[in-house]
This record gives sequence, C-alpha cells and structure tokens, in this order.
Amino acid sequence: MSGAQTSHLLPTYARVDLAFDRGEGAWLLATNGDRYLDFTSGVAVNALGHAHPHLVEAITDQARKLWHVSNLYRIPESERLATRLCAASFADVVFFGNSGAEAMECAIKMARKYQSASGKPERFRIITYEGAFHGRTLATLAAGGQKKYLEGFGPVVEGFDQVPFADLEATKRAIGPETAAILIEPIMGEGGVRVVPPEFLRALRRLCDEHGLLLVLDEVQSGMGRSGELFAYQRCGVAPDIMALAKALGGGFPLGACLATAEAAKGMTTGTHGSTFGGNPLAMAAANAVLDVMLAEGFLERVRRTSLVLKQRLAEIKDRYPTVIAEVRGEGLLVGLRAGVPNGELVDELRAEKMITVAAGDNVVRLLPPLIVTEDEVAEAVRRIDLACSRVVAARARPPKPEAKPGAAG
Repeated sequence: MSGAQTSHLLPTYARVDLAFDRGEGAWLLATNGDRYLDFTSGVAVNALGHAHPHLVEAITDQARKLWHVSNLYRIPESERLATRLCAASFADVVFFGNSGAEAMECAIKMARKYQSASGKPERFRIITYEGAFHGRTLATLAAGGQKKYLEGFGPVVEGFDQVPFADLEATKRAIGPETAAILIEPIMGEGGVRVVPPEFLRALRRLCDEHGLLLVLDEVQSGMGRSGELFAYQRCGVAPDIMALAKALGGGFPLGACLATAEAAKGMTTGTHGSTFGGNPLAMAAANAVLDVMLAEGFLERVRRTSLVLKQRLAEIKDRYPTVIAEVRGEGLLVGLRAGVPNGELVDELRAEKMITVAAGDNVVRLLPPLIVTEDEVAEAVRRIDLACSRVVAARARPPKPEAKPGAAG
C-alpha cells in the first residue's frame, strides 16, 4: 500500500508494496505486469501451485451445488476425506476446522480430554520446544512460548512447559505428574526450518509410551507432501497419537484438520468440540482434489527428486557465496537458507530478482515452492538466487560513503 493511500486493514502485517492479479503453476503476475517466480506458495499453502486445473474444476463444480450446510447434518464429502486421510496415515478419526491454529486447539483439547477420560484429570500440561510456532490463538501462543508474540495479551494460558529444541534429557526432566502430552513439529518451519532428528522422535515415542503420555505432532506446515512424504512423521517410522494439519490440505482453500487414533480421541464425545464452517462441502471438494493429485502414483517420488536437485544446486551456491549463505537445511521442498547476512536483506534482493521467498527464525530464508515445480523452474530459481547473492556481496564490498565534513564557521 503506497503512502498516498489509506488502508482500513488492521496494521498487524508489514506488507510489501506488491499485489498480484493472477497466477499459474509456480508463477505469479503482479498488478503492474511483472512476473514473479513463487517460492513462498502462500507460506506452504499452494502446494499444487496457482490455478491447478483439477483443483479449479473440483471447487467450481461444488460451488454450483452446495457451499455450506453446517455440521447439524451429515456431509458425505467430509466423510470421504476423513476416510482417505485415515487410510493414508496412522489415524482412525478426523475433526475438520478452518486453520492450523484451530487444528492445534483441537489437538490440545483432545490431549487434555484423553487424560481426563482416562481418570487422570490432573494431567493437563504439555511439553513443547523452544523456537516452536503453533498458531496465534491464546493457547497456541502459549504452546510456542515466544515472548514477542505473548507480550501485552494478559496472563499466559497455563499448561505448557518449553524445553530446548531436540533436548532429550531436558524433556525427561520436564515430565511430571501433571504432564499429559509432548507436542512437537517434525520440521520447525517458522522456527528456522530445523529438522527434528528421527532418532529424537523415536525417543519421544518411547517416552510417551513409558509414561502414559500422548505424542502430538504439529504438521501444519510439514504435512501434505512438503517433506517428500505425505506426512513428515513417515520419514522416521514413528506414529503420533494426534496430528494437526492445515496449510496445503486445501490447496489454498482455508482448511485445518486434527487426526487421531480412536484411543487418543476417546474423550471427544458429542458436544465437546465444534466448528461452524469446519468440513463444509466447498473445502472438502478442494481437499479431496488435492489428495487426488498427491496420492497419484509417482507424485511424491517427483517431489523427492526435485528436492534433491534443488539442494544440490543450493550447495553449489553456498560454496560460491559462503558469506551470504551459511547453511542449507530442510527436507523435501521445505528448504531453509541460514543467511550470513540479515535474512530480510536476502529476501529483498530475491524479490528484486522477481522471486518471492519468506523469512523464518534463526536468520533463515525459506524456500517453499509449489510441489508441482519443475526442474527447469528450479534451475531458474537457482539462477535468481545466484544473482541475488552476487548483489548482496557487491553491496557489502562497496566502501561506505564518507561523512560530509561540517562547514567552516562563518
């Protein structure tokens, strides 16, 4: 929004003065006519890119029939999607909401309710990890524990114990008589694309089984093919008890889901939870279309192959510009460049090269291309990253302008 205009939007975002008119695949066309390579995907949302034909057709067909009927009645499309998600995962049951934060709220409530239904209502605390991001509601902010997001919103919701990232001994020490569950992102997205070691997740599974706790995974960002598997937990052979999904699940249509085993969900009986819009026919049509594509033979293999090409090329750029890119990290097409300069500087230079990316914690720039990105588009992205890095190096090599000397006294 330019300075000459006044916006009536609540100013909670530092928006870039750039707007888009339409998109196709991995490309976006700005309102000024410029064409951008999209390596943000709406922050890991547009997994099938922009205007995917199958997704457009599914939503359009459903829009001509029913958008919303409420959960007072059966919604066959939601029953079908839940069946497909359970068949592809550890889960037995699914609850549909509208966002990742809602999916996480359901997961938190479910973990507490499980302990209560098991005769242990005193167990309500959940162990989480420093640097995590679980949403913007009061409970999910408390779960993340980051002061910058909590400040000014009154008392912090009780019941969350943060420990250092992937620290097993600290996790063991945090378990007490009030502990209900352990909550973790298999790949921390907002926290800097930090991958949880598979052996750590396996250790958490053993701890939960030993102490009667639930293992809750936040796969809002890492789920739905982003890691190269449909769900990131499938990389390490460990199944959670509860899992939150959102972002890519609807391919761009707002949708969240909480998946669980029948045992973990045993306390969630009629009236314990709800959502006005959750599971509506339009969202279900979008998500079923996303699954049609992602579950097709060869889709995830192609994601893994594209990811390997991208990481190999990024390693070459890191070697060429070690002062700009300190580390390449991530799994699948959830890739992070830990910058040797302020990450915002690199994001700006990439945007100047008509490529959009997104910053994350730990001074990281996230690369989140749509999962349908081609190897040619990866090569084009790498070319633009190379140019942006060279611009950063050149700008830093220029000597600072000399300060003007004060004039002689008159």
